[in-house]
Amino acid sequence: MQKIIGLIDCNNFYVSCERVFNPRLRGRPVVVLSNNDGCVVARSEEAKALGIPMGAPAFQHQALFNQHKVETLSSNYTLYSDMSQRVMSILSRFTPELELYSIDEAFLDLSGFTNFNLTEYAKEIKATVYKWTGIPISIGIGPTKTLAKLANKLAKKNKMCGGVFDITDHPRIDDFLSSVKVEDVWGVGRQYTKLLNRNWISTALDLKNAPDIWIKKNMSIVGLRTVWELRGISCIELEDLSEPNKQSIRSRSFGKPVQTLQELKEAVTFHATRAAEKLREQKSVTFFISAFIETNRFRTEEPQYSNSAGCYLPEPTAYTPLLIKNALACLERIYREGFKFIRAGVVLMDIVPEDQIQLNLFVPSRPLEKDKSMMKAVDRINVKWGSNSIKYASSGLEQPWRMKRAKLSPRYTTHWDEMLVVKCSPPCYLSRVATSHQ
Repeated sequence: MQKIIGLIDCNNFYVSCERVFNPRLRGRPVVVLSNNDGCVVARSEEAKALGIPMGAPAFQHQALFNQHKVETLSSNYTLYSDMSQRVMSILSRFTPELELYSIDEAFLDLSGFTNFNLTEYAKEIKATVYKWTGIPISIGIGPTKTLAKLANKLAKKNKMCGGVFDITDHPRIDDFLSSVKVEDVWGVGRQYTKLLNRNWISTALDLKNAPDIWIKKNMSIVGLRTVWELRGISCIELEDLSEPNKQSIRSRSFGKPVQTLQELKEAVTFHATRAAEKLREQKSVTFFISAFIETNRFRTEEPQYSNSAGCYLPEPTAYTPLLIKNALACLERIYREGFKFIRAGVVLMDIVPEDQIQLNLFVPSRPLEKDKSMMKAVDRINVKWGSNSIKYASSGLEQPWRMKRAKLSPRYTTHWDEMLVVKCSPPCYLSRVATSHQ
């Protein structure tokens, strides 16, 4: 059976999520900004047409934003994550094998759909996702993941495709590959692009036809797999389940510079709490935790300092109070007065599954079941009633250091007090009936 892979990509995902609940943004240039409203991380097609580059510092383009009335929004990760889960849930209805590649991308295994017109089936998927969520998507279909990625790019660029393109067994496949720059091939990074261009390999077709021996020597077996994928030989399988993280970093830039140890403790507590929640989510525990702080290296006129400290835990755990205690101890070891800190965070390492814990013979074991029960209760309440319904006192109440998000939209789908409110007047016939009875 020939392998057939579909790649679903949500178009301008962050912007599309905002437009679902704010229709006045449709047809207007919109950009979504990064943490602390710093740089552009998502653009509508109208914003791209104005020449606003990805990653552009917002303050440098403020004049352009004002001139063209560009709508700027803070990143609403809670909303985007929930909308992503809704899209992926719909996609799972159309195939038994699905790989969640990123927040806005997924691979579908369509190999068994031999009796289907795959282009029409893909259009049905596209229409269903849009009808049920309001998110527009593009779908590329090919015999390999790499070709499905390229087909998706073509589906987006060519309006005649209607957002769907099937490159499988296409008679003009080499013509399409010759129109794709080699840097746009999945798995070819910046350094490999320079190497390939120096050797007269500038398009996907050139890469497909490159000698295997040369590719393996200069790009390793990983690069050779990419070449084979361009030839229609499937080498990269779908991953049913993502591997649990072996390391976790939780950090955010502050909304304003922080100088006091107390505020740094609040931030480190907050990040340690979030890191512990993620551990329990993937049913893991950690052996090691560290805390780090750093100043703004771009402000060269100010004194600079950055440092980190870590410690091994007596036994692996996902118990939040224990992780907070050790993270704060690490922070106290590295804190220095007289500096304006712009970032703090925690790092968890040596993460293992919770059912593979090796206990310490020389340290009395904690009552693990009691810890688990307590954490389950806290997590259950925070899931039901919203994040931070129960939180640790050392994370602070005001949290003035939290990152700046001055243009944050409501979390429409996850918070009762931020749900969309619809106001409407009574229908005309009701008004007439009421008038006749008066």
